[in-house]
Amino acid sequence: MVKSLSLIKRKNVSLFIDFNFLYIEICRSCILNFTFGCPNHVNRSWGIIALTIAYIWQLYTLWILVQLHEAVPGKRYNRYVELAEAAFGNRLGAWLSLFPTAYLSAGTATALIIVGGETMKLFFEIVCGPLCSSNPLTTVEWYLVFTSLCIVLSQLPNLNSIAGLSLVGAVTAIIYSTMVWVLSVSQPRPPNISYEPLALPTFTSSIFSVFNALGIIAFAFRGHNLVLEIQSTMPSTFKHPAHVPMWKGAKVAYFFIAMCLFPLAIGGFWAYGNLMPSGGILNALFGFHEHDISRSLLATTFLLVVFSCLSSFQIYSMPVFDNFEASYTHRTNRPCSIWVRSGFRVVYGFINFFIGVALPFLSSLAGLLGGLTLPVTFAYPCFMWVLIKKPTKYSFNWYFNWSLGWLGVAFSVAFTIGGIWSIVDNGLKLKFFKPS
Repeated sequence: MVKSLSLIKRKNVSLFIDFNFLYIEICRSCILNFTFGCPNHVNRSWGIIALTIAYIWQLYTLWILVQLHEAVPGKRYNRYVELAEAAFGNRLGAWLSLFPTAYLSAGTATALIIVGGETMKLFFEIVCGPLCSSNPLTTVEWYLVFTSLCIVLSQLPNLNSIAGLSLVGAVTAIIYSTMVWVLSVSQPRPPNISYEPLALPTFTSSIFSVFNALGIIAFAFRGHNLVLEIQSTMPSTFKHPAHVPMWKGAKVAYFFIAMCLFPLAIGGFWAYGNLMPSGGILNALFGFHEHDISRSLLATTFLLVVFSCLSSFQIYSMPVFDNFEASYTHRTNRPCSIWVRSGFRVVYGFINFFIGVALPFLSSLAGLLGGLTLPVTFAYPCFMWVLIKKPTKYSFNWYFNWSLGWLGVAFSVAFTIGGIWSIVDNGLKLKFFKPS
């Protein structure tokens, strides 16, 4: 009887991991495409090739992180920063990983507030239609509504307690990403559509613009800093190590990711080409086909995006909450009370709201941020594998991971330069406190 209960419990935990992991990966891959749009400086063939390479590369580095979670017998690295410190040393590991992982959590939370608030505004306009009052809520007020909902849901204490939200997020992400590309390709394409890369005056400009576009693609493939957090929620023994069900969940997740991500990218490019707005395919769907698609379908799509953003906010913010509570307990030598925990989460939510209102041009920095944070996903795990697992020197494994890691660093530098060039060349419109 006890053995049967143990097996049932293990299966339930594995199912929880599958849903959490599936949800995070789909949301970070698909929602950020809506946020930052598709690069218009790479043609269709090269864009698909770049997307495929990035997909395979980060799948490999994710496998590395899953394996390194328990690389040392009896020791579990439950956070990305802990693993980086074990591989690179305390000071260098913290320096290399702390800023990018903090940004990837807090920055994504801010981006989700922007996306969620703007989507709620569009949803209201669709549902209300001509009956809308003469004084509808402003964009900032919709940000505030969405932030308030996020703060209420953020009172759930840990990753285990948001398993239901993760399931909702996974299902809604799959449905809305499918609806968006199906609705886009089923409608007549806009007039004057073009599939050629945007013409630029010089060869140097073309190279830097391609780097910036690839930086945007790299920015969509982020979230590896959350992998160890999820895996840490699983019980693990020498007989039943956590990496087995974790990798099984990853494979399930990546099947659905491919089913969502590639049709979304290919279908979106086919439907809108170089007319894709900076807000991404969701804005394109509303802008070009507002009167062609039934209001009920559009409203359903946008509502699913809102649900998914609400769920995603909790997942991405949980590492920040955990770090605060661990730091509070360490400094005060007492457990974090419910009032302190709730207070911090309220403050955190409104800080992200303030940043979203103050810096509505964050989407213009996607290429630059993709270059700056690229090593967390594509480079550091390769170095960690060599430094912790210590494969035979000059073996294929040794050469492959060192080469892949340094290639990731080189791409990071190139994409960062491309992002800076794009900002300087196009001129970044710094509209502080002026969200559209």
